[in-house]
Amino acid sequence: MRAGALGRRSVGAVCALLLAVVVLAGCQRWSGSDSDSGNGEPSASATSTRPSGYGVEFLAVDECSSFGTTSFTEVPCTSERAAARVTARYDGKVADGPSCPATTDFVLHISETRPASDEDGDGAVPQGYACMRKLEPPHPGDPGGGGGPRTIVGDCVYGSGGGQVRETACDGKGKKPPEYKVTSAVTARSKCPASTALYVQLGGTKPVGCARPV
Repeated sequence: MRAGALGRRSVGAVCALLLAVVVLAGCQRWSGSDSDSGNGEPSASATSTRPSGYGVEFLAVDECSSFGTTSFTEVPCTSERAAARVTARYDGKVADGPSCPATTDFVLHISETRPASDEDGDGAVPQGYACMRKLEPPHPGDPGGGGGPRTIVGDCVYGSGGGQVRETACDGKGKKPPEYKVTSAVTARSKCPASTALYVQLGGTKPVGCARPV
């Protein structure tokens, strides 16, 4: 993210990319940088393996997933293996679909599966993605949490060199200490307060984040 030349340091998109799955939800296709909060989940993809009796849609809203080292599977939310709940679910590619809710902890990319022996379509799972919220804290998607697929008001960042910044935990428990905090979101840079030292692209209806030194 290159710094601009408008009197204040300007940066491009700040998107906490959780490499747990193919994640860029909420980044509005801006290439971002990894969160250094240490809250990332293991590299994996969602699989459609599930017991009978589950809903017609794999990982539908309010259903739960486990955490794994190679895959995430759907499990009952009452199971001791349950680790995160689906807060939103969309078909298609992450880059082409709606953004996840602001406090999403991570995003699961769901690969399309169509069993050859399936006759009625019940076993087919279309390509899509699930916006996940962990059942227990810490929540990296919360404001200041240092992670999640979106950068929102209340998040902190640090300079990573080359005119770029990365998100980190505001409490200083991340790999890097925070240098700036996004205090408000506006429709244009001119609407940021005079104390703004850094502009951060957030996406959405108020795409400009106004950040101050911490």
